[in-house]
This record gives sequence, C-alpha cells and structure tokens, in this order.
Amino acid sequence: MLHGRRPPHDYLGTVIGTPDPRGLARFYAEVLGWRIQIDEEDWATIAPERAHVYLGFQLEREHVRPAWPALQGEQQMQMHLDIEVSDLDVAVESALRLGGRLSEHQPQEEVRVLIDPSGHPFCLYIGAAEAAAETP
Repeated sequence: MLHGRRPPHDYLGTVIGTPDPRGLARFYAEVLGWRIQIDEEDWATIAPERAHVYLGFQLEREHVRPAWPALQGEQQMQMHLDIEVSDLDVAVESALRLGGRLSEHQPQEEVRVLIDPSGHPFCLYIGAAEAAAETP
C-alpha cells in the first residue's frame, strides 16, 4: 500500500454524464457549497476548497434519464450521491429552489431522495451525530 507516498496533487473524481455539464456543475456546486474549477461546454468540475476529490460533469448528448425506482426495461441508475446535511428540511428546500425535484418514491423515512436537473437521483440525509442530538 502506498499510503504515505501519494503526491498531494493526485485527485479522485466521480464523473456524471449529463446533456448540460455547466448547468449540473452549478447545481451541485450550490448544493454542496463547493467551487467550480473547470467550466467548459463539454466538461465541468467542482471541488471543495481543501480536498483531493472532485465531481466532474461530462457532456453526453445521448443521455437518458434513469428510472427511479428502477423499472424493468428502463434505463437503470448506475450510481447516486449521498449527501450528509445538518438540517434535512433546509437542504431539501434549497435543492428544490436550485432546480432539483423531490422523488415520489421515498424508501427511507430519514432520507430524502431528490432528482437533479439531469434526472440523476441523489440522497440527502442527516448524519448519525446530528440525528442523535435531535433525539430527546
């Protein structure tokens, strides 16, 4: 294992296909409070200030929105983002205002599944420490 040997400029990224890389980058930059690093017509990235991770948004002109929940014969969701928040209601309201929409299917009471402007499901949830603090 190369734990201590990794140069500080290496990054780990997750790339999301979309017909609108710039628009989806702006959406998630606002949802996550991250900054836009690259803002091009066919490629955009966002990242937090001090981390070696990023989200990339790649132009896919033939993008097909996944079905959520999964339906036989429909485009399957390949991945989704889980985003821990401190106030679920405020985070959901903010995501809706930015152009997300609440999924009709909500499989867990303590998690909210939303759909981003390109049709990708993502989850907002309260972390264990915050949830414990709310319990009387």
